[in-house]
Amino acid sequence: MQYAFRMSESKAFISGCKGLTLTQEERDFFAGERPWGFILFGRNIGEEEQIRDLVASLRESIGSPQAPVLIDQEGGRVQRIRPPLVQQYPNGAAIGEIYRRDRELGLRAAWLMGRLHAFDLMRFGITVDCLPVLDVPVPGSHDVIGNRAYGHDPATVTAIGRAMSEGLKAGGMLPVMKHMPGHGRTFVDSHHNLPVVSAGLDELKSSDFLPFAAMKDEAMAMSAHMVFTAIDPDNPATTSAKVVREIIRGHIGFDGLLMSDDVSMNALAGNMTARAGGIIAAGLDLVLHCHGIMEEMKAVADVVPVLSGERLRRARAAEAAFREPDDAVEAALRAEFNAMFALALGS
Repeated sequence: MQYAFRMSESKAFISGCKGLTLTQEERDFFAGERPWGFILFGRNIGEEEQIRDLVASLRESIGSPQAPVLIDQEGGRVQRIRPPLVQQYPNGAAIGEIYRRDRELGLRAAWLMGRLHAFDLMRFGITVDCLPVLDVPVPGSHDVIGNRAYGHDPATVTAIGRAMSEGLKAGGMLPVMKHMPGHGRTFVDSHHNLPVVSAGLDELKSSDFLPFAAMKDEAMAMSAHMVFTAIDPDNPATTSAKVVREIIRGHIGFDGLLMSDDVSMNALAGNMTARAGGIIAAGLDLVLHCHGIMEEMKAVADVVPVLSGERLRRARAAEAAFREPDDAVEAALRAEFNAMFALALGS
């Protein structure tokens, strides 16, 4: 599979769109501003052919037939494409429960689910899944992560997250680790409020950061909109140069393509220009804007730079990480996965 992105001309953002088809205004905007990639949400999902047409239209708008198209397709409550288009998948905690009972079976279940996501999504032309969730929740934390997590200890989260990623990559897709450097200690929903984590640095290093450090060689990751007072009490990780430099690039050792979580989320302060500018100034590679609101999209595009230097290097490395799908037989893997969960739920 030869990916031919026009990244030397692309800007450092990923954009959503408003509906089931592109408006002429959206086409013109994308053609002029050239985002690196696109992301789909439930509002963009209709019929099978409509999704394929929308994905093709997004790529056509920037003249890049293989431009990355992302989606959050985890399973459970975070699954943008649902039945009858694809089957409903279990949440991360269900995979974790199988792993708790039988480690090898749990790892197989995680790999299978990643591989089946790839079968589903590649059919529509979607090539990047914002998965695995590598957050380690603590007791009493907000359910914004909740049962999306694979477990409550770093070893479980790492093992399942790695197996899920390998399943996606076996199917020709690129995973995005989230939410770096860890979203498990939130006691508020970062879609609406800014979480503040007061845990000490040693505690964070011995738990929250471990899954990301173990999987630091993955090609892409998404940031967390959370303040870690032990590192930078004034800025959430997404807009903290100190968190990016000292923790994500330094301690964790991640040198892949780092995108923000949605810049529209209310955990971030200021208008869209200030938010996007802060993300770029902190050293993230890409700003993610999800809502498809044109005025906000224009504000982001006005601030972000054209990919160059280290950003361009990391984007090219992400391109190189795509690989040909394996020769697995979908029907056999799907039957195995469904039988595994029928047995698990019945026991």
